[in-house]
Amino acid sequence: MKRHGWSWQAPARRALERDEHAVELWKQEVWPQVKGSRRCVAAGSSSRTKPDSP
Repeated sequence: MKRHGWSWQAPARRALERDEHAVELWKQEVWPQVKGSRRCVAAGSSSRTKPDSP
């Protein structure tokens, strides 16, 4: 980010509407599924423009 002239910014305070219970539930139930659903890497060509040989 620094390379592009951007800086890290954080909010000055938490939103009043924030539901801590809902955030914790999301972290426990949804985040592990999202975090664990990475694509499998299959063997293939190292070139992005040419398909692998048969």
